Amino acid sequence: MKIKLAIAYDGTNYAGWQRQRNAVAVQEKIEDALSVILKRPVQIQGASRTDAGVHANGQCATFDAEGLNVPLNKLPQVINGLLPPDISVVGAEIVPEDFNPRFNAEYKTYTYKIYNAPYPNPLLLRYAAFEPRKLNVIAMKKAAQEFIGRHDFVAFCATGSSVKTTVREVYDCKIKKEKNGIITLTISGNAFLYNMVRIIAGTLLYVGLGKIKPSEIEDIIMCKDRKLAGKTMPPQGLTLENVVYAIQEKLF
Repeated sequence: MKIKLAIAYDGTNYAGWQRQRNAVAVQEKIEDALSVILKRPVQIQGASRTDAGVHANGQCATFDAEGLNVPLNKLPQVINGLLPPDISVVGAEIVPEDFNPRFNAEYKTYTYKIYNAPYPNPLLLRYAAFEPRKLNVIAMKKAAQEFIGRHDFVAFCATGSSVKTTVREVYDCKIKKEKNGIITLTISGNAFLYNMVRIIAGTLLYVGLGKIKPSEIEDIIMCKDRKLAGKTMPPQGLTLENVVYAIQEKLF
C-alpha cells in the first residue's frame, strides 16, 4: 500500500527538502518519524525539492506503508507527534502503487512575497523579501503576463542545473499588492527550473524599480541570456503552495 502525505513546513531552519549528509533537511525529519511508526527504515519521495529556507503549504510525498497499523485518518496526528513544530503533515490518502508525486503532478503553484515598505518588519522577515524602494506594481502586473505560455526559460535558470530541457509551460503568473505592504507573485506551471521562480521574482522586482521594462520580458526570454534577467531573490519569500494531480484515488 502506498500513501501520499500532504505536508506544510517553515523551511527557515532546514537545508531544503532533500535529505543531506551534513545538514538537516525536512525529508529526514519525516522519514525518521515514519521509521519509528513502522519500526523499519522508511524512504519517502517528494513532489518538489525545495531549497534551503524555502517554505511549503502543499508539499506532497509518498511512502510504502506496508505494515502500517495506524488508521489513515489518524496518521497525520501520529506523525506530527514525532515531528518538530515547524513541520506538519496535514493530510494522508492512499494512492496507486505506480503513483509518482513528482512525475504525476499536473501543475505546481508557488508564491513569492516581497515586503515593500520604508522599514523592515521583523515579523515578516522569515516569509518575505524586504524591499524599501517604492515599486511600480502596475508595471510588475503587466510584465508578469509575459511569462505565461510555453517558453525556453533558460534565462531564468540558475547555473548548475542538469535538466534535459529548459522548456517549461507557465499557466498563470500574476502580481497582487496587499494592504500590509506585501506584494505577492503567484505562478503556476507544469514544472520549474532550478531557482526559476526566484529569478522571475527578481526580474519583476527590477521591473518595479524601472530597471527592466515590461516590454523587454519577451526579448529576455527569446535571447536565453541569464545576464539579462533580474537577480535571484532570497529563499525566504518563496512558498510551494500546492501540487495538483489529474487523477487521485481516495480510499478513505
